[in-house]
Amino acid sequence: MDRITAARVFVAIADRGSMVAASEALGMSRTMVTRYLAEMEQWAGARLLHRTTRRLSLSDAGEATLARCRQMLEVAGAMPVVSNESEDSPQGLLRITCSQSLAQAALAEAVTAYLQRYPRAAVDLQIDNRAVNLVEQRIDLAIRITNALEPNLIARQLGSCDSVVCAAPAYLAVHGTPKRIEDLALHHCLTYTYFGKSLWQFTHNEQVLTVPVSGRLSANESLVLLQATVAGAGISMQPRFSAAPFIASGQLVPLLPAWQPQALGIHGVYVTRQHMSPLLRTMLDFLRDWFARDPGWLAAAGTIA
Repeated sequence: MDRITAARVFVAIADRGSMVAASEALGMSRTMVTRYLAEMEQWAGARLLHRTTRRLSLSDAGEATLARCRQMLEVAGAMPVVSNESEDSPQGLLRITCSQSLAQAALAEAVTAYLQRYPRAAVDLQIDNRAVNLVEQRIDLAIRITNALEPNLIARQLGSCDSVVCAAPAYLAVHGTPKRIEDLALHHCLTYTYFGKSLWQFTHNEQVLTVPVSGRLSANESLVLLQATVAGAGISMQPRFSAAPFIASGQLVPLLPAWQPQALGIHGVYVTRQHMSPLLRTMLDFLRDWFARDPGWLAAAGTIA
C-alpha cells in the first residue's frame, strides 16, 4: 500500500484521536483507515496505538512513528509537481466490477465509449452479482444497483433503475392475470437472491404497499430469472432495461401498471475520495453523463407502455 497515504492516515488518527474522525477528515472509508493502520503497524513491527472503549493513545513506538510520518509528509509536500499531464489525460488500468445484466445492457457500451475518448486508459471489467470486497479484490470501482449502500464505502449515484412486474402469455393463460397488487401473493413469483427475496414494494398515488411473494424458483442471477419468466415459470420483477426487448416483442406482458415497483439507484462505489485518480474521477463523471443522456439506455429503462 502507498506509504505516503498510510502516513497521512496515521497522522490524522493521532491528531483527531479516533479512526472515525480520521475517516471523516480524509473522506476515506473506515475500512481503509483500519487497513492503513494495520499496514503501518506491520511495517513498524509494533503496536502503535493503545485502544480503549473511550479513546486512542499512542504507544512509545507510535510516538516515534508519528514523528517520522510528519517528516515524511513534510518532505512529500515540498516536492514539486512535475507535470499535470496525467490529470488531463487519464492513463493506466481501472478495475471495475458489476452485475452481468448491467454489464450487458449498459456497461459494455459505456466503457467502450469511455475508452474511445481516453485512448491511454484501460479497463478490467469483472462480472459478479455479489457485493465483493473492493480492498481484498483490488477493485477500483463497483457499479451497484441498490438502495442499501454499505456505510463504510463512498458512493456516487450515477443513475436510476426502474423495475417492471411481468409474465409470459403462456403463464397468464394457465394461472390468470393478477388484477390487484395483493393477487401477487397467490401466484408463482420468481425471486432474486439479492433483492426482494420475499417482499416486493410498490407505490401508487403516494401509497406504499409491500406484498409477500413466494414461488418454487429463485436465483442469484437476474438474467436466469428473466429467461425462466419468458419460458412461463411465473411472474418476476425485472429491471426495465432487461425486460424491455421481451415486452416489445410480446414474449412478456407487463402487469399492474398503476403500481410502480420500488426504484433503485445505480451507484458507483469506491473506497476513498482522498487522492482520487484521474481514471476513477473521469470514469465516474463519464458514467453519470452516459446514464443521463444515452438514448439507448433511456429507451430501455424508460416507461413501458
